[in-house]
Amino acid sequence: MRRSSSIHSFLLPFESIMPQNLELKARISSMSDAVRAARSLHARSKGILRQRDVYYHVPHGRLKLRIINTCAAELIFYNRPNKKGYRYSDYCVLPVSNPKLTNAFCTAAFSQKVVVEKKRRLYLYKNARIHLDDVRGLGAFIEFEVLVKYGKRQAQMLLKFLSAQFEIERSATVAVSYSDLLLRAR
Repeated sequence: MRRSSSIHSFLLPFESIMPQNLELKARISSMSDAVRAARSLHARSKGILRQRDVYYHVPHGRLKLRIINTCAAELIFYNRPNKKGYRYSDYCVLPVSNPKLTNAFCTAAFSQKVVVEKKRRLYLYKNARIHLDDVRGLGAFIEFEVLVKYGKRQAQMLLKFLSAQFEIERSATVAVSYSDLLLRAR
């Protein structure tokens, strides 16, 4: 219990300076339709990323080590409510030069919760990241992350526009992270 309190108090000062995204995640039935929609917007393709996200048990928020294409890595801490539709996420990203050591450290300190593996097609459109994800064991998803850098109203309008362009139905939206979905599927 002592460790949980100290971790939470350590992170409190960072929460006020964390960048913020407005996000939406939804299941999709056709990856090729989603790719066509991204191309029709002239969104900039940043290629295909193979990502392995190792989630850890933490008392507050979510902590994951993301390994990208087996060569780059980052430690990501974020807070986001579990709710369908649009939701704000506060996050912090720390580049990692030694993912094996970082994983060993985090596993010893927090223990591993679950590992999510996915193939992500990444597109950029204005101040939004469009993720077309094929998640091992779960299927195909789209995820929008609009960086709140021009105000919340602009972020909401852009997310609403993207949702319409990709024809996202509210019933297809997902309230939780891929880690939660995988844990439920077990």
